[in-house]
Amino acid sequence: MNVQQALQSLNQTIASLEYGQRPTELYEPIRYMMALGGKRLRPLLTLLSAGIFTEDWEKAIKPAIAVEVFHNFTLMHDDIMDKAPLRRNQPTVHTKWNDNVAILSGDVMLVNAYQLLVDVDPRILRHVLMRFNRVAAQVCEGQQLDMNFEAMDQVTEAQYLEMIELKTAVLLGFSMELGGLIAGADETDTRLLWNAGTHIGIGFQLKDDLLDVFGEQQKFGKQVGGDIIANKKTFLLIEAMEKAGKPERQQLDSWLTAKEFDKAEKVKAITEIYNQLNVRQLTEARMDEYFSVGLASLQQLHVDASRKATLLQFVEQLIHRES
Repeated sequence: MNVQQALQSLNQTIASLEYGQRPTELYEPIRYMMALGGKRLRPLLTLLSAGIFTEDWEKAIKPAIAVEVFHNFTLMHDDIMDKAPLRRNQPTVHTKWNDNVAILSGDVMLVNAYQLLVDVDPRILRHVLMRFNRVAAQVCEGQQLDMNFEAMDQVTEAQYLEMIELKTAVLLGFSMELGGLIAGADETDTRLLWNAGTHIGIGFQLKDDLLDVFGEQQKFGKQVGGDIIANKKTFLLIEAMEKAGKPERQQLDSWLTAKEFDKAEKVKAITEIYNQLNVRQLTEARMDEYFSVGLASLQQLHVDASRKATLLQFVEQLIHRES
């Protein structure tokens, strides 16, 4: 198996999925959301993780897609909460339809995720469902913490890292663990996959924070500077607040408390403060720490190096992505 082969199988199966027919207003947003594509990162990690331990990796396709459907369900609801206008360079569901449609269609996506997940071997179904339920709850816990941060004057680096571990990273950890479980990997190796995915997931979120400020919109697929405009307490802002002297702190406070402002001007001004305080370099250093721990866990898997080469290469490419 190679990445392109796995991606082709995923996309073909996703295109053939039937979420429901009537009422159209309920199911069309789901088809729209899933057709937006994306990197299919999580289901690919499931298939590549399964492929380390078995040649029969195709039995993991539907459970892998369950993770992707769940992920897109969370994005559909997150976009409402964040009032995000774009998702993968296209209008978000709540923008194209409305908030109520996005909420209800998202609920059905969650149901569909469970329908796909029960395709696993009955012998491991209970364990997989228990693990998925815990991770799904953690994702919601992380989202709630993220919303709590909006009302907090100060968020520490440790608090932020806990939040992104829950909101983002644990689902990557589960994606890789799921592949191992389906392929019959032992407890030690499934734990290594979980650890790898979780650390790499934290690194990916830090990279997303970075790209939101320093990325190119066409590559990034979302509004660049959106976190700055929304006063989101990202790793970059937290580091800037901690490192700022009095002049920079006054500038930051002024922008963060402003009720009316020019969006482009705000993004430019805060980005300049980040540059003055070397926030980009600080974020990259912390990001690389998490990537290193994740890669080390993959290296410890109890299989021949040749069997994990494709997964390692895929992860390395993701680490160096620009979108």
